[in-house]
Amino acid sequence: MSDTPIPTRSEVPFSRLAHFPVTFFACVMGLAGLTLALHRAELSFGWGNTASSAALAVTLMVFVLISAVFTMKALRKTKDFAAEWHHPVKLAFFPAISISLLLISAALLPMAEGIARIVWLVGATAQGALTLAVLSGWIGHRPFQPMHISPAWFIPAVGNVVVPIAGIPLGFAETSWMFFSAGLMFWVVLLTLVMNRLIFHDPLPARLYPTLVILLAPPAVAFLGWLQLNGGVLDPMARVLYGLTLVFLGLVLTQAPGLIRLPFAISWWALSFPVAGLTIATLRFAELSGSRAHLIAGSIFLAALCVIMAGLVARTVLAILRDEICRPE
Repeated sequence: MSDTPIPTRSEVPFSRLAHFPVTFFACVMGLAGLTLALHRAELSFGWGNTASSAALAVTLMVFVLISAVFTMKALRKTKDFAAEWHHPVKLAFFPAISISLLLISAALLPMAEGIARIVWLVGATAQGALTLAVLSGWIGHRPFQPMHISPAWFIPAVGNVVVPIAGIPLGFAETSWMFFSAGLMFWVVLLTLVMNRLIFHDPLPARLYPTLVILLAPPAVAFLGWLQLNGGVLDPMARVLYGLTLVFLGLVLTQAPGLIRLPFAISWWALSFPVAGLTIATLRFAELSGSRAHLIAGSIFLAALCVIMAGLVARTVLAILRDEICRPE
């Protein structure tokens, strides 16, 4: 018998590039959401734009870096890229790429409308293509099971309701209505599927449990999109969407104890953008309603968002230093 030791799982050679996940774009969504939340707070409280400008610069740098590495993976590790696209869970994260572009466009709009327009056009085109591709994958011949469904499936729908946020100020009204309509419809459909999964089937695995916070994102972002479409009027539809945001916030808070005990994974970045959406929606609601209570709540949500973002950045850097990410699952 050979005395050569059998390599452990951590010692088996593997390519980090091959295991660079598309879920990294959730980091960009979170950073872009923080940028927009800081900008809304600057408008609400009369602050300067230093904080949002700095956050935008970081967002752009991170987006370029992640995009470069992911493009390299698509070109050099084609089989691994294809396997990720055909993965029943990871497929839903691909529209995070186009959502990142749409959010960056909205963040650029106050300072560089021309660049924002180009970024929005690329993002909206990519969002439409990815939405159709993901939906086609869902209703094709793949053997999806209830265990594959998670709140991450909301990501394609959320992307569509993001479109009007910058689309209306840029003059793309009809396109914005089309995307918003599609996003709202698929949100309702997917909400039914996700709630069925959460109630009648096994609990979400640890890696996907943080995606529960994504429940906040569709109504919060739809509220912001609707305000763009209706001219900024706090009408009954807007109140319903914001009310649903608070309902899902309550639901998510009931699950917070389970979240705290989980080990870190890139999926934890799923917390960032929904909380940013909640913060922006609350500050916007406060502005339109004149409610001091909502202004205070928005301030609390902004503080929580900053703490969450600081924790996610620190934990991600630590995971990189500890060689815990971009590894085989």
